[in-house]
Amino acid sequence: METKAGDPGAFVHFDLSRVDSPAFVVDAAKLRANCQVLADIRDAADIKVLAALKAFSMWSVAPIIGEYLDGVCTSGLWEARLASEFYDGEIATYSAAYKPEDLDEICRLSDHVIFNSPQQLMRASAIVNNARAQGNAFDVGLRINPQVPTGEALQYDPSSPGSRLGFPLGQLTDAMMEGVNGIHFHNLCEQDLEPLKATWDKVFDAIEPYFDQLSWINMGGGHHITRADYQREELIEFLIDAKDDTGCEIYLEPGEAVALDAGILVGTVLDTGVNGMPIAITDVSATCHMPDVIEAPYRPAMLGEAQGEGAAVRLGGPSCLAGDVIGDYTMPVSCEPGARFAFLDQAHYSMVKTTTFNGVPLPSIWLWDSESDHLEQVKSFGYEDFRGRLS
Repeated sequence: METKAGDPGAFVHFDLSRVDSPAFVVDAAKLRANCQVLADIRDAADIKVLAALKAFSMWSVAPIIGEYLDGVCTSGLWEARLASEFYDGEIATYSAAYKPEDLDEICRLSDHVIFNSPQQLMRASAIVNNARAQGNAFDVGLRINPQVPTGEALQYDPSSPGSRLGFPLGQLTDAMMEGVNGIHFHNLCEQDLEPLKATWDKVFDAIEPYFDQLSWINMGGGHHITRADYQREELIEFLIDAKDDTGCEIYLEPGEAVALDAGILVGTVLDTGVNGMPIAITDVSATCHMPDVIEAPYRPAMLGEAQGEGAAVRLGGPSCLAGDVIGDYTMPVSCEPGARFAFLDQAHYSMVKTTTFNGVPLPSIWLWDSESDHLEQVKSFGYEDFRGRLS
């Protein structure tokens, strides 16, 4: 899988020695710029835009998100709690399955509670009715599976064969729509307008009989709206038409687009050697700090990489996993112990997926404003964080 992101932006001017290592550095100015793009789309199309916490939940920048967007979408109880504590606006919660003991609080915290299947909604009906009787106001949504594969990698495609995400559109019946206020589908991953149109063509025909019943349609995330080459004017026209055709409020819930190209992961070379090719061990670990490098897999862009100049060096992490390999790079600096480097576009997903496998330390988190050059460390992690995860 090849990422379409990796614009260095203002980070070309950032001195990597200003932070410790490893460290995530997030540019507040780039976050504001991304959110402004999303807000402009929202205003022009008269829709609502929620930020997906699953992709980027750095709650210290919640005020920036709240200044521009309509709220957040969450993936369960803990994210819903985080949203209610730090974020402004609406909270839409979807999970592939809810634990009954969590659902009462989710209903209390959320404006939209979205179920993965009609069967799950039916089993939860007593909890939903009781929550409403207690004065909690929320809509009930159903996630559908459009059954329109659009993804490059199966594990990131909700419409892949045998997918567990969303109720198959071809199985939907009138009885299953009882009590449903909104329809949710999420079928994209780092994609532009054409896959959304293909998905909507299929969804529209299937849910058209229920437009009078529905108050909203959530078109999910995966929209790469803040990428420079995204077809934004065409997207606005598409969204206006969808709202006019359905009579429903239209929602988008981008995650990656909120923090696209807004963060880097700074690392340090620890040791070098040769085994058929130059090799370097770094304090950045693919498995611990950038698991999508292995899961997708994909090759993250490097800040200032000297393309086609010199010999490539295979960079890997300090863990014992043989596959803890980030990729082969032509380093912008001499590859020797102590050398600093940075990977681009690491604010989203990388930050929320980090682990302490093998006792590898977590990267610290820094907030930089490229407009004012203000830099502050907002979080650091120590041995106690590692120890506290286990007993």
